[in-house]
Parts: sequence; structure tokens; C-alpha cells
Amino acid sequence: METLSKLICPVCNSPHSEVFFEMLEVPVYCNLLWGQQQAARNCPKGDIKLAFCPSCGFISNVAFDPAKLGYSQDYENSQHYSQRFLEYAQSLAAQLIDRHHLYDKDIIEIGCGKGDFLISLCELGNNRGVGFDPSYVPRVEHQQLEDKLQFIQDFYSQDYQNYQADLIVCRHTLEHIPNPADLLNPLREAIGDRLHTTVFFEVPNALDTFRHLAVWDIIYEHCCYFAPTSLSQAFSNAGFQVCDLSEAFEGQFLCLEAQPTTQASPNGGVDGVEPLRRDISAFTAKFQAKVETWMHKLAEITQAGQKAVVWGAGSKGVTFLNLLKLQDSIEYVVDLNPRKQGKYLAGMGQQIVAPEFLQDYQPDVVIVMNSIYENEIRQLTKESRKHGTKSRYFPRSQNRSASFFGDSPSLLRTNYITGLPKGRGLRPMIFGSTFAPFATDSSRRGSNSAPVSSSSWFVQPIWRKNP
Repeated sequence: METLSKLICPVCNSPHSEVFFEMLEVPVYCNLLWGQQQAARNCPKGDIKLAFCPSCGFISNVAFDPAKLGYSQDYENSQHYSQRFLEYAQSLAAQLIDRHHLYDKDIIEIGCGKGDFLISLCELGNNRGVGFDPSYVPRVEHQQLEDKLQFIQDFYSQDYQNYQADLIVCRHTLEHIPNPADLLNPLREAIGDRLHTTVFFEVPNALDTFRHLAVWDIIYEHCCYFAPTSLSQAFSNAGFQVCDLSEAFEGQFLCLEAQPTTQASPNGGVDGVEPLRRDISAFTAKFQAKVETWMHKLAEITQAGQKAVVWGAGSKGVTFLNLLKLQDSIEYVVDLNPRKQGKYLAGMGQQIVAPEFLQDYQPDVVIVMNSIYENEIRQLTKESRKHGTKSRYFPRSQNRSASFFGDSPSLLRTNYITGLPKGRGLRPMIFGSTFAPFATDSSRRGSNSAPVSSSSWFVQPIWRKNP
């Protein structure tokens, strides 16, 4: 690995970070809406050079240039059009309200997006909320909540330290900031001596990306990747005591709860850098093998004269299509978000379409970018049976990894088959993009693990403060 002698880890100040992975000329935005195909293909691009800190486990893109980014109202990353994600978000909001007795309280959300989660927190607990996000778009339905909610179309900064709250929420924002201290230090200063204030942060789980090979989550906008060790240390360094650290959303997210303190532990109370170091050492080879496997499978689809679509026009879909250079072999990407439909995907320029589009297009293969939505997508297509569509389902193996992810390409031949809404009886193959010979869902949670219920989203506590 190439040692960067001048690179200082922003979390622990170690000078020993090393570059272990590169992706060059990738779209700098995955969720910006492009109205023209050529504009999408000519979108701004940047390089990814990931460096790993062996002291705390922090991973960062050392080639990241914040000047390339400028979030606006054309940025669209809401996932609340998915019932699966909506159930998760509502369950999370209910848990936070119940655990911290948030009734008639003040809540701040940093990076609130379009305000969906903040609205849930306020409605469920009759709370008051302030949301910060430059990409926030005012909605008519928000006007009826204006006595309870305020949205500020700006980044949270020291300029807003006069805003106080009982709970401060920040979901999927910290990974967009090159130095976590640039947000955490001003936040701790703003809280001051209000030591009962709770902060809740949610970030993508680096263990899912680098240990379990969820490689399509590597994007330019994410200049930081947190494992439990680095996330807890970042908060400890800023003057917070980590109270709870858990995996959520089937291991895809890390959720951290903390409170301000003057006596935080030196490393945040969480260990585990050495196993992550081994994962990082093996990552590049496994990544390349996964890419080659997918290139082979897609070549087979093309050679067979089959039509394929991708389901999911978010970060995973953008990385998948750009990394494999699928400009011509895949024309369309399906997404439930109506604000994305009719737009074009950054880099390769596929048109984003609604699920109903498939009734006429009739693809042979549907590639599901995030396996956690598999059952939801099945249900959407299964509804067609109620309307007279002929559809047929192959028996699924009890081993989820064999039928959904696959341990070798040949196992994909018995994957889930379904009809499409109002379709003509064609049978597309649906399989997850986590297909790889190295990591399967069963290898992480047991081959016969049941779906996670909405009442137990925190499937794997990592560390919890003793009462």
C-alpha cells in the first residue's frame, strides 16, 4: 500500500494512514437530478483514493475536493417512497421518542433533507423541530406545521449555535464532511453545559462496505467511512460520552447515541481495529473479483439477447452502472421516488422510470441494487396477480444465500421469477446486486435467519454504556 507520509488522520491524528483503493473519474453527485441525458453523461467527476488509518480505523477519500460539491434543491435523496424504508424510519422515530421521553420537546435535525424524519419526530411526540439542509424544498403540506417546524436552507454551523434542543439528530450527513470535528466540535460548543442533551447520529456502516462487500456504496460524496471504532472515537474526542452504538437496517447503518461530558473515554470505549485492518488488506482483491463476476454475468445477459433493468436510482445504482460502464447494455433504472422519474442517472445517463413502465418494456432481468428491498419489490410485482396477470413463482431454497445472492453464477438460474404489473406473462429474473463469491447474507446472519421485525431494527448492539 502507498503510504501518505503527510496525511494526518483527522480523528486520531495518526500519521500512518495508507491508500488501499482507488476509483478514478466517478460522478461527484449520485443524487442530483439531471433533466437531459447528455448533461447527465457530462456530469462533474472526481477521484476516489481511500486511505485507512490503522490506529482508529477511520477511512477517508484523500482525493476529495469539497469545492466540487454544492448541494441545492435539485439534490434528491429521499427514500421515504419505499414502504420498507418508511417503516424503518417511523420505527426509529418512535424508539427515540420512547427512550428519551420526547414529548413537547425541542428537536434539531442537521442534514434534514426534505424533512420527512423530523416531521415524524414532531408529530409522534407533539414536539417542536428545526431542520437544517441546503437541499430542503418547501412543500405546501409543511405550511400546516409551521407553528411546530422551522426549516433553514443552510448547512448547520457556528452561526446557529443559539438554537438549543433536547435531541439533536443527524442522519447520513457526517460521512459527507472531510473532518468530523468540523461538525462535532461546534455542536459540542453549542450544547454547552446542557449535559442531558442527547445526540443521535446515523451513518453508513463501513463494516458492511469493506467486510461484507457492499461495494456499490463507495461514492465521491462519501468522503468518510466509519466503523464502530472510528465513529466512537470521533465523538469522544469532541467531548461526548457514547451511550449506545448499534448496527441497524440489517447491518447497513451504524447508529450512535451520545451525551456531552467533560470526562469522555480516550478511545470512545469501542475496540476492533485489527479485524478491520485485515478486511482492508483483502478488500481490493475481493472487490476486483466481485466486479469481474458481475461483468461476466452481464455479458451473458447481453449475449443471450435479454433486456435488463436496474431497480434503484440511488448511490448504489450510480456506482454499479458507472463502474461496469453499462451505458448501452442497460437503458433504464426503476425508482419509486416520483421526483427522480423522468430524469437521468449521473455518468452513464440511463433514464429513471416508474415501476409501471415495466409493463410495456417487459425486461428479462431486474437487478435489485439493495437486497433489503427484495420483499417489497416482490410484493409490488405480486400485486399484479390480483389484476389477472399471469405470473409464476419458482420454489425458493430455504437457504437465502443460494436463492438470492448465490455462491456461484450457476445458482442464479433458480432465482425468484415474477410477472410484472399488467404484464404479458413474461418472466424476468430478479437477483440482488450483492451477488458475490465472498459474502452472502447468510454468512452474516445465519442461513435461515428471519426478516427483522419493525420493532427490533437495532439488530446488533455493538457497545452500550453501563447504567
